[in-house]
Amino acid sequence: MISTITVSSKMGAGFRTEIQCSHPFVIDQPKALGGTDKGPNPLEVYLASLSGCISALARIIAMQRGIDLRGVEVKIEGDLDEGFLMGQTKEGRAGFIEVRTCVKVDADMSEDEKKSYLEEIELRCPISDNMANKSTVEIEICDLEHA
Repeated sequence: MISTITVSSKMGAGFRTEIQCSHPFVIDQPKALGGTDKGPNPLEVYLASLSGCISALARIIAMQRGIDLRGVEVKIEGDLDEGFLMGQTKEGRAGFIEVRTCVKVDADMSEDEKKSYLEEIELRCPISDNMANKSTVEIEICDLEHA
């Protein structure tokens, strides 16, 4: 079964972008980069979505397996080529070069059980899958009032 998730956004003057979804929020840039610092930047949101997805899948799988999961902590770091991002070079790429994720699982499980659990989380996490595998992305000009 395929389902479609829709998110929309609107940016006016400056970098402040209002995101419309089930829980609206703002994406912005730090003041040092010309923003108003009223929300996380897009790269933080991207990494946060991985953290949230890992946490959600941890809970889903724990419920499915009957694991008494007391909690999960996730720390994510991503390395980015700022020169490419800022248009200072055409060498490299726009995306994260490497994303490192550290997950602490608070449950009565052996280290091997935690590793197996984490492997299933990674396998079933849509955000991790989209980071590791190429998805079709189409960007086009359209009239959103009539879309």
